[in-house]
Amino acid sequence: MGDRRGAFEAAYDAALARWPVPVRPVGVDTRFGRTHVLVSGAAAAPPLVLLPGGGATALAWSGAMRLLAAVRRVHVVDPVGDAGRSPATTPLASAEDVADWLAEVLDGLGLGAVDLAGHSYGGWQALALALDRPARVRRLGLVDPTTTFAGFSPGYLLHAVPVLTRPSAARMRALVRWETGGRPVDDAWLDVAALGAEVPTAAPVRTRRPDPARLAGLTVPTLVVVAGDGRAQDPRQVARNAGRLMPRAGVVTLPGATHHTLPAGAERVLTEFLR
Repeated sequence: MGDRRGAFEAAYDAALARWPVPVRPVGVDTRFGRTHVLVSGAAAAPPLVLLPGGGATALAWSGAMRLLAAVRRVHVVDPVGDAGRSPATTPLASAEDVADWLAEVLDGLGLGAVDLAGHSYGGWQALALALDRPARVRRLGLVDPTTTFAGFSPGYLLHAVPVLTRPSAARMRALVRWETGGRPVDDAWLDVAALGAEVPTAAPVRTRRPDPARLAGLTVPTLVVVAGDGRAQDPRQVARNAGRLMPRAGVVTLPGATHHTLPAGAERVLTEFLR
């Protein structure tokens, strides 16, 4: 296991060396564990906090960073207990734990209300904070969030089963190749995500779709970005349900994008939304 952890850490360092703008790693202590955060952008700029998908690590946002860091002080989080550099001392067990953890991260960073965006499972986490503590979220970006507006597609679950039951770098690469249909992804990030499948993590929170009444009542300005060619969930169902459940939210479908080509490619619509 030490060799696998070492290979993962080496891949993480190699990908971080390719971060497209100056970056400073910081650690934030929470009661769930020390959380690793990558910080970029001008110190005087408004704060933006980004969350990656499950197993993707903060490095998944690398391809979006140049544009986002030009307009915001960006804080990209390695979720506690997941692949990355934020080992859990107390695993997250509920949406309430997720909201508590994120609030403690914001406190530790010295941030009040922030712009917040998350991809995939990170979108579900971001929404958990916005629903629980709306005063902490200035604007909310949900980039192809999972288990929020639709369930996983049967085809995706079929391809994901080998990764879930017998995780390996090869199986993770195969899942990404299938879901993206061969579209290009950042090779350095994929190395990290693939090797991250082989290192121990805490059990993820069992996600449930948010209560429709709470979604309808959320007044935080929200943008939902849908992967138009995604295979993880039905893009039309995600867009339709997002518009129905969150009538105040903007919904944008990105043609050609898939679940695993994102969040890179969503930075332009996010930047326009943040202005």
